[in-house]
Amino acid sequence: PNVGDFRKTRIGTDEVLLVRQIDHSLKVLFNSCAHRGTQLCTATSGNTKTFVCPYHAWAYDLSGELKAVPDLDSYPASFKITHPSLHLKSAPRVESYRGFIFASCAEQGPGLIEFLGRMTDAIDNLVERSPMQRISAEGGQFKVRYPGNWKLHHENANDIVHPGFVHESSVTVARQAKGNTKTNTDTLDKGQSMNMMISNGLTPKDWNAIELNSVSNGHSFMGGFYRSGLLAPRQDDEVTRSYREALQAALGKEKAAEILGMDRFNNLIWPNLNVNAQFHQVRVVHPIAVDKTVVEGFCFRLDGAPEEIFHRAVRFLGTLVSPASMIFSDDLEIFRRVQLGLKNGDLERLDSRRGIETDKHFESSDTVHSTTSSELPLRAQAAAWKQWMSSINE
Repeated sequence: PNVGDFRKTRIGTDEVLLVRQIDHSLKVLFNSCAHRGTQLCTATSGNTKTFVCPYHAWAYDLSGELKAVPDLDSYPASFKITHPSLHLKSAPRVESYRGFIFASCAEQGPGLIEFLGRMTDAIDNLVERSPMQRISAEGGQFKVRYPGNWKLHHENANDIVHPGFVHESSVTVARQAKGNTKTNTDTLDKGQSMNMMISNGLTPKDWNAIELNSVSNGHSFMGGFYRSGLLAPRQDDEVTRSYREALQAALGKEKAAEILGMDRFNNLIWPNLNVNAQFHQVRVVHPIAVDKTVVEGFCFRLDGAPEEIFHRAVRFLGTLVSPASMIFSDDLEIFRRVQLGLKNGDLERLDSRRGIETDKHFESSDTVHSTTSSELPLRAQAAAWKQWMSSINE
């Protein structure tokens, strides 16, 4: 929020610094000194007036311009400290939508709003769930590394057939705990984690009842599937009632009902963002190498909402995205096995035709809707990857 504030993050395989400028605009600088390519900054975040390279002390201002070089007289006359080639490389395009900041390494291409398309709904819904229309990333974060390609995360996130098989062990344990009268499930989180695990025990009938949608540019989302406990969309416990009343007081009953009525799970913004608005969560997928990926998970505090609502968001993050998660650890193991299987090298083409003959195209929009169990999201992601990779090659 303040001039000189910075955060270290990534664009694809590149490490970058997001920096608040003197005029309060934002700039994304690549974290490599223009002299010898040294990593410029090791801090995750902070506030500074200059970035100074630890190798030879070249100093850059907040915009990335080179301002000081030790022993400048030893350089030839052709060395001009003001020349753009000596500045830090920066992302040519940086845009923000409701506080979520996106950057592109391409000078040309669709603008942010055009690229997001219908997926602005998910970001809007996350922000508008706050009675004050303000959210902040709090409660810590998780970073999980897995030995597989970055695309595996999104290909799995809206795959509705795998949970009953991949997560069978945690489903079984949760069902046993719920059926055990000696187990006090209210002690830790009022049964929230247990119900999250039980919800993965989907049957074929359940698979076919879950709505799947894909939209242009590779984005997709599914309908919600938490039907009981604290995460159910129509939960009516004391905390939820208090929260609903606060939202109604701020926005009116009709608008509050519209906001709380959006029941989506895993809003996947291609290529690497996952927004779960109703649970106040965001995941960012960072490709490190062809077979190494880091997934970063955040949760948010809704300004004006009861503190218990924030506690539920923190618990959701821990249950679903933690390295110790009984759910996510299953997915990470599958990603590892897929990567190992693909290394065998004999497969020329993978099959993603499930549901392809029943998916419904809406003529008035760019949305495709599934009418049965489908690999629709996977096909949309693959098409987007092919489109952009082809554009680059051309």
